Amino acid sequence: MQNIGAVQHPCARKYSGYIDKNYPSSEAFRMSGDEMNPAAVAQAVEDIQGDDRWMSQIWRELFSPLHALNFGIGGDTTCNVLWRLQNGELDNIGPKVTVVWVGTNNHEHSAEQVAGGILAIAQLLTSRLPKTKVVVLGLLARGEWPNPLREKNVAVNSFLRSWLPRLGHTQFLDVGAGFVHSDETISTRDMFDFLHLTAAGYRAISKPLIDLLLQILEGTPEEKRASLV
Repeated sequence: MQNIGAVQHPCARKYSGYIDKNYPSSEAFRMSGDEMNPAAVAQAVEDIQGDDRWMSQIWRELFSPLHALNFGIGGDTTCNVLWRLQNGELDNIGPKVTVVWVGTNNHEHSAEQVAGGILAIAQLLTSRLPKTKVVVLGLLARGEWPNPLREKNVAVNSFLRSWLPRLGHTQFLDVGAGFVHSDETISTRDMFDFLHLTAAGYRAISKPLIDLLLQILEGTPEEKRASLV
């Protein structure tokens, strides 16, 4: 077994430059330790570029009606997310559901280490928010053709399928169906650079997620079995 603990420890990331550029003089992001959390306030759609623009449009259409908050920050690794969760991001909140999607940026870590970091995040959430249900999204394939990073993400998902059901109140959801075609390629229709999603790509992953969230929020019996694949 590899050193899973390498990514199970929080590590701070300097967000101050991002905040100074996008939110000058704002105190809305203050967290413990005098660090700042740029996920505390959402950006206006017109200020977001690239694939984030597509996500903002789809978020407004599908997820905002559920009173959802997006705490995701581009470029974060599992240890960055752990740091944010341990330094104020879980204070004074009690969501019914929390969705976790992180890991593809952990370039320096093995599949087992990445999955261990995601597991640590899920464990922290279930510990700090015992009434909250946690949904962990599988990592997507990446690269136009088969490659080691794509293979690593497949392995991460395999570990998560095995480990997450043991936590309770936690579900794994594979949102990557259909992205890899019969010739093993990924289309620019779904990922414009074979990594970041297009509008069509975001809609493809949003459909199974929104279906599961509605099941959970409506309390239907299927939630306990849905997408545990």
